[in-house]
Amino acid sequence: MADPRHVGESQTVKWALIALATVFLILMLFAPLALLATEALARGWSGYVAALQKPETLGAIELTVLIAAIVVPLNTLFGLAAAWAIAKFDFPGKTLLISLIDLPISVSPVVAGLAFVLIFGARGWLGPTLAAHDIKVIFALPGMVLASMFVTVAFVARQLVPLMQQQGREEEEAAVVLGAKGWQVFWHVTLPNIRWGLVYGVLLCNARCMGEFGAVAVVSGLIRGRTMTMPLQVLALYQDYDSVGAFAVASLLACLAVVTLLVRRSLEWHFHGELGDVGAL
Repeated sequence: MADPRHVGESQTVKWALIALATVFLILMLFAPLALLATEALARGWSGYVAALQKPETLGAIELTVLIAAIVVPLNTLFGLAAAWAIAKFDFPGKTLLISLIDLPISVSPVVAGLAFVLIFGARGWLGPTLAAHDIKVIFALPGMVLASMFVTVAFVARQLVPLMQQQGREEEEAAVVLGAKGWQVFWHVTLPNIRWGLVYGVLLCNARCMGEFGAVAVVSGLIRGRTMTMPLQVLALYQDYDSVGAFAVASLLACLAVVTLLVRRSLEWHFHGELGDVGAL
């Protein structure tokens, strides 16, 4: 029979941990979100809408969506190809490929941005060649796309690799034996098994891309009305003492984070068997 003192100690520890976690969430999550909403609506709903309708802010929103529309599909294709190669085939350099996929997560985004400047900048390795052909990468959309691709390239692949490794190769091999072509194997066998892991990775990739600051700040040049994404616009508005405008744009990013979290939890709840191991990464 359990010692009542031990039971009482366990209950005390449990409620102490719950209280600690609750206080932490209030201070680190709910309080900042409440402050964000309060500041964004300081001038009322009309002021909030007016702040979002400023030309520079609309331009920042459009540029952010454009970059995400380019980066997410490209990284999705790369993630699918990399995961397929790693999980379904054995080849020299496989371990190196896995390490390279994880590299962007380990490297600071600012360092990545500086690396792109050293390569594509006016005084970089390829700068003179690009200038001779009137191709502008740094302080323009191409550089921002490259920087965003670098910092988000691992998200889809990291969700799919363990999932596809867990599922093995038997179903694909059986389909090939029965005469299926490569695209038929992928479309009818592989994709149905990884669809929710793929959605999960794309969701995280999109959220990270739209919220990226460091690498994009370095390669964009922070040119008002031209190379300002939503995170950069928040900084610019705050430095201009336009707190309502800054918090209004920040609230959109916060809403994106909340929606990402809710969809993620929904996927994990509905498809726990397929995403259980992926969500633990």
